[in-house]
Amino acid sequence: MATAGDRLDLVVFGATGFTGQFVVEEIARIETENAGLSWGIAGRSRAKLEKIRQQAAKETGRSLEHVEILVADVSDQDSLDRMASRSKVVINCVGPYRFYGEQVVKACVNNGASTVDISGEPQFLEGMQFKYHEAAEKAGVYVVGACGFDSIPADMGTCFVHEKFDGDLNGIESYFKVQTGPKGYRGIHYATYQSAIHGFANAHELGPLRKQLFGKRLPSLQPQAAQPDKSVVQRSVFHNYETRGWRNIQYSPYVGIGGMLRTVGVTILLAFFGLMASFNFGRTLLEKYPRAMTLGAVSHDGPTREQMAETSFSMTFVASGWKQKAPRDEQHSEKPDQSLVARVSGPECGYIATPICLVQSAITILKEADKMPGTGGVYSPGAAFLDSTLIQRLTEHDVKFEVLGDK
Repeated sequence: MATAGDRLDLVVFGATGFTGQFVVEEIARIETENAGLSWGIAGRSRAKLEKIRQQAAKETGRSLEHVEILVADVSDQDSLDRMASRSKVVINCVGPYRFYGEQVVKACVNNGASTVDISGEPQFLEGMQFKYHEAAEKAGVYVVGACGFDSIPADMGTCFVHEKFDGDLNGIESYFKVQTGPKGYRGIHYATYQSAIHGFANAHELGPLRKQLFGKRLPSLQPQAAQPDKSVVQRSVFHNYETRGWRNIQYSPYVGIGGMLRTVGVTILLAFFGLMASFNFGRTLLEKYPRAMTLGAVSHDGPTREQMAETSFSMTFVASGWKQKAPRDEQHSEKPDQSLVARVSGPECGYIATPICLVQSAITILKEADKMPGTGGVYSPGAAFLDSTLIQRLTEHDVKFEVLGDK
């Protein structure tokens, strides 16, 4: 195993993928803020990695010849071990994580590297916690999933609201909204879509897994579907309930679609998607004909840079609870009498905000491991970064957290 001095601070695995290329560009932009930062890019093809390095240099106007290239393939565990042994933190951009994520987690835990990813797949995220938490703890490394738009805004937003709420926090509703520009926003990338297909198809796995993972249920906590943000926030709430004395928080996420006609259309499309994803032949059709099956919403190309530049997001949190505090497990008899409204906002969520969240999460592990729980382990962001400066780091990089006032 390489010594700390032989390791690169950050390695982007899957750098040639659609999301990976933007993660590389984000590190190129912020590396001068972090004196002495060493980093590399990894993937199957050295030629493609060299091309991505050149592209990132062109897009950011920076010389990147110092960025190391490592060849690694998810089908070759030895190559993953070599990559992990050269890394302090692996930024894993290779999905769907259901199929390709565990190999990377295993390599990192076995070779002394921490890792972050952008998974929005509850089965994978919770499964990795169940299988690798103790091993990661013993190895002194952190495995933190869902560090992209799924689910940093929701999870760290919940932590932000908890910190700012004056009293006993009971419940949070979040409202997500996207603002597009004149060129619109057509083109969810295929990799994101493929992950969603298998998430829907295997949602039934979550119940038995959660019984093993959590042991007991929090007061009034209802069974949840395979919703990424809800799943991740639930894990953070459970961890902070067990270790930090939090009360249980009921979290309900909503998406603002805009207009009755559009709402009906999206509802029908999602129902169709869920039905098709529930059986093998349907999944085959969804994967083979993504554009037709989503009425043009999904493509292998993703959105254009112009579309991304014109797009932004906001997630508004409406919190309720009580001014008077009570013992953690004691139920309040009166109706909630305290409220708070907060917001997380930023640039386009999939390929601008996601790299920002992902890279700042990795930097936080690199610089603030002493503020993270225990000596290592597998955590959700809200459990891993509660005592860190991640929210401040994100706000300084255009993903802003703010209190709007009372409801």
